[in-house]
Order: sequence, then structure tokens, then C-alpha cells
Amino acid sequence: MPSLMGILSKSLLIFPIVWGLLFSNSGYLSTHSSHFSPSDTSQVPSSFGFGRLATQAEIDRIDIDVRPDGKGLPQGKGVAAKGKLIFATKCVACHGAGGIGGPNGSLVHSQVEPTKKRAEKTIGNYWPYATTVFDYIRRAMPFNAPGSLTNDEVYHLTAYLLSANQIIDSSFVVTPATLPTIKMPAQPLFVPDDRKGGPVIK
Repeated sequence: MPSLMGILSKSLLIFPIVWGLLFSNSGYLSTHSSHFSPSDTSQVPSSFGFGRLATQAEIDRIDIDVRPDGKGLPQGKGVAAKGKLIFATKCVACHGAGGIGGPNGSLVHSQVEPTKKRAEKTIGNYWPYATTVFDYIRRAMPFNAPGSLTNDEVYHLTAYLLSANQIIDSSFVVTPATLPTIKMPAQPLFVPDDRKGGPVIK
């Protein structure tokens, strides 16, 4: 009876031969080359025969991003007093009274608790652009019904949260023109990474 070492030795000798026959240019690979060309899309049809083109109205409903400079902001306006009422109705359950201490995180900056080494990241001490507040609320809030707020409701909430963080006065009217002009306290802390490599990389 052949020994185990003998069988293993013969297997190791035969394996490269079988592999070469299967995957050499004259073997398996050449006859099945189409299966090994995932980057070749020349045979993909322009249409798969189902669905339709999206209408401009459908595209506009989801194309709602707002840039830091305010491009994309819709018409509307808001003040903190009205935003406070909306917040108490639709936001307080997740973010706490006054935007502090809710189960889903604070939105308003407060004093650091003695048991904590650093302050919680909030709109008032971390967000670099005021326009981001509007953009995020409009597309993602409230948690149980994202996208359900009107543009004016979002402006009111934005005004309230900026006022609660003592970034704007409570009488400040937030509009597409005034929102991008608001200077956020944390904005200077966000700087472009201009490192070129080499010893400056740490």
C-alpha cells in the first residue's frame, strides 16, 4: 500500500499540470474568455426593457442638497420663536427639552458635566456651516417622518437652534440670503488638508 507521503508527493507534481491545462491560453480560459472579462461592457444593452425615465419633477423632489454657500436653499423664512414651538412638538422626544440631553443626542451646546472630559459635539460647538443645519433637518428630520416638514418649518427650526446655541439673536430672520452669512464658531477649526506627503505626515 502506498504511503501517505508518496500520495502527497505525486499530488503536488500532478496539480500544476492540471492547473496549466485548465487555465492556459489553449485550454479552459480561451474557450470561456467571455466569463473572465467583467470590464468588457460593449455587449451591455442601453436599456433592459423595464422602468422609465424619471421626470424632471421627480428629480427635483430629491435633488434638494444645500451647499455651504447657500446654493440650493429654497424660498422661505424663519424665526426662533416659531421654531421653538415646532421643536417642542416634533423634536423634543429625541433631542431633549431645549435641545439638550435627549436620547438621540444634544443639539444645543451646554456646559461640560463634571463627569465628562469634553463637551458633547453639537451644532453650537462643532458644525462648520449654518446652511448644513437647514439641509440636514429638511432631508432627515423628524426621525419618524423625514421630509415631512415644510420649508418654512425648517427655516423656523434652523433659526431656533442657531439662537439656542447663541449664534444668532432671537429676532434674527433666517432666509436664503441671510443663512449663508452666519459665521459658525467651529468653522475656523475646519481647514483643508494641504499636506504633500513625506515627513510632514504624522
